[in-house]
Amino acid sequence: MFSGVVQRGTEAYRRGVFDVLASVLGPRRPAANSLDFGSGDGWFAQQMLAAGLVSKVTAVEVQPRKKCFVQPVLFDGGRLPFPDRCFDLAYSIDVLHHCDDPRASLSDLMRCTSRLLVIKDHTYSSALCLRMLQLLDAQGNRRFGVPTPYHFQRRWEWLPWIEQEGFHLRTLIHPAPCHGGIFGWATNRIQFLAVWERL
Repeated sequence: MFSGVVQRGTEAYRRGVFDVLASVLGPRRPAANSLDFGSGDGWFAQQMLAAGLVSKVTAVEVQPRKKCFVQPVLFDGGRLPFPDRCFDLAYSIDVLHHCDDPRASLSDLMRCTSRLLVIKDHTYSSALCLRMLQLLDAQGNRRFGVPTPYHFQRRWEWLPWIEQEGFHLRTLIHPAPCHGGIFGWATNRIQFLAVWERL
């Protein structure tokens, strides 16, 4: 019973995230070629294709899943196996905080896009928010065997890193309305989605 509740919660959350994602990418012209960094089971890649937001998507992951909507290219978590600026759009959804070195992973992700970068992740500004993130992250990922090092962004420390790489912030949604229900007002405060464009 509990697993069924968790699964429904996960599905509702993913739908909420995708609705926010589609709202910011919809007005822009579709990306001809996109990179899904840390694609998991490929659900977001499938949704991006189905909604016409991209015409092609390459999913990448560090470990296989038993069931995938879109099969990923597997890599070792180091340098991405793609040439510089070979994608029109690179996006990462709730992945960077799982990386051993989020800054290095973010830099490599930016290397791979010629135009747009989209990041959906988390931010916190207090010990209470950090604890909430840790609990939600453990609940949502450990059953898949995904490491949870809790390398979350504190306030907005990632933004200057991205600007230093020659990207301009076009859209920042925070709090991002990813969760519904009576606790959404609290959990959405730790959610953000942002779009950058290479200058």
